[in-house]
Amino acid sequence: MTFEEKLREYARLAVRAGIAVRPGQEVLILAPLETAPFVRLCAREAYAAGAKDVVVEWSDDELTRLHYDHTDAEACGRCPDGLAQRRNALAERGAAILSIRSQDPAALAGVDAAKPAAYIKALHAECAPFYKAQRSGAVCWSIIGAAGPAWAKAVFPGLPEDEAVARLWEAIFKTVRVGEGDALAAWQAHRRSFEKRIAWLNAQNFTALHYQNALGTDITVGLPENVRWAGGGSAAADGRWHFANMPTEEVFTSPDRLRAEGTVVASMPLNYSGSLVRDFRFTFHEGRVVDFDAKEGREVLRGILDEDDNARYLGECALVPATSPISEMGLLFYDTLYDENASCHFALGRGFVSAVEGGSQLDEQGLLAKGINQSDVHVDFMLGTKDLAITGVCADGRRVPVFVNGNWAEGVEG
Repeated sequence: MTFEEKLREYARLAVRAGIAVRPGQEVLILAPLETAPFVRLCAREAYAAGAKDVVVEWSDDELTRLHYDHTDAEACGRCPDGLAQRRNALAERGAAILSIRSQDPAALAGVDAAKPAAYIKALHAECAPFYKAQRSGAVCWSIIGAAGPAWAKAVFPGLPEDEAVARLWEAIFKTVRVGEGDALAAWQAHRRSFEKRIAWLNAQNFTALHYQNALGTDITVGLPENVRWAGGGSAAADGRWHFANMPTEEVFTSPDRLRAEGTVVASMPLNYSGSLVRDFRFTFHEGRVVDFDAKEGREVLRGILDEDDNARYLGECALVPATSPISEMGLLFYDTLYDENASCHFALGRGFVSAVEGGSQLDEQGLLAKGINQSDVHVDFMLGTKDLAITGVCADGRRVPVFVNGNWAEGVEG
């Protein structure tokens, strides 16, 4: 396939599998300005799938940086006029939502971390119906990546810009199985590949997972009663299957928010809203972060942890083998969408309604009662290493290997 053919196939995959557009449906695309040619391809594919209308909301790293550099903290804590009304109205009408990422990892380096934190808090408050529609499965949504110059130079710093962008596009295509035949068929097969491991994990009904590695991670994370694992996409409320993350290689659930004990050391940098955090760690007691540190970006971490009352509790634990296709590429993407699919990870903040039976029918208090954390934030950070051991703890005290040396233990599929 030529580059142009791969690009069209990628747009088709995002529309048909990522957000599963149906005839008569509206589509919202959130995208950086530099991805405009690819956005046009996605819009064309959406209309070809029968979309009633395609609305595009643009962003720009340089304008965002100027805003934070020259605007006071109070102004940063407000959403632009009309943004919340538009997003909430589209979600209420059942629009499919496609988010395209191409962020410069250092776009906000040196910015007062309180300013983007204030904006994110305001965004989640004013766009609450928009985000609730995604969490509840009322709408199909997906996050994908598109190569841009600044991001490409971060991933391939030794290459000229044009070559770096071309290399990043090829890496993106590989992560989403584009260029290897029918990508839609490949993703249906990929979906089926998760089924055995999910069934095995659900059958074990572990009460906790114990993580250890030489980097310094030593933490036991409790799991809710009758925990349910997921992966390989999900069904929306109307039954349509969609992939919220493309790529995806993880099997995941939510831990019991009050039962994390120990220390976890990050194995990769975290890029949070344009600010990098490196060499960081968290210590948990009774589920809550009670201590943290970072060699770079400590105030960014503080902003995340102070976002709301529950941001210091875990909302996700995800299992990704060191032999995953993205891990074996050996690239650091500086973007959680990709790096989390190369490594086991946790997430601070919001948990998943799918982690417990009937979760989609519960309100926030009901989910909290089941141990599923509720928060405006959901921030993934990586902890996987090639020597990571994960042991499942059963109700009767038995301990069952889940990961050995960074990969699924022998016989894990049952």
